[in-house]
Amino acid sequence: MRFTIVLILCLSQYLVFGQESKVAAKQINWMSWQEAVEASKENPKKVYIDMYTDWCGWCKKMDQTTFQDQEVVDYMNEHFYAIKFDAEQKDTIIFNDHTFVYSGEGRRGAHQLASALLNGRLGYPSFVALDEDWARILISPGYKKPEGVLQELIFAKEEMYKTISWENYKQ
Repeated sequence: MRFTIVLILCLSQYLVFGQESKVAAKQINWMSWQEAVEASKENPKKVYIDMYTDWCGWCKKMDQTTFQDQEVVDYMNEHFYAIKFDAEQKDTIIFNDHTFVYSGEGRRGAHQLASALLNGRLGYPSFVALDEDWARILISPGYKKPEGVLQELIFAKEEMYKTISWENYKQ
């Protein structure tokens, strides 16, 4: 009887930890800005930036839903360096001979790099797609379901921006 109970407990632990590792394998490989810059030096890829803040409810909702969608996860991980960028972070970032710092101006303040990437339109969540040379492809504000993110990813990956505007492509 004890052997059966121990066996059941061991088996249940194996199944629980096995499930956790499967879930972990299905996550987007989020990187910091610097990690993506370094990775792109060896293997250039397009970049997808999730501009978020800790207080943003819609950002958290997307983390729990859209960014858990298996199709989004697979496409993002295969074709992009995904950056999770806290738009209110205090870290100094040096990029392309420019130094970007946190600026306490405004209601909550924001990181200068977030402001530069979003053309000063600081709303969250917002997303920025960049090409392999770190040139901006598109800025996309607001909550998105998986289909919306996939549409942006395909637009950027397939380089449709070279022949059609994002606004025309969406329609």
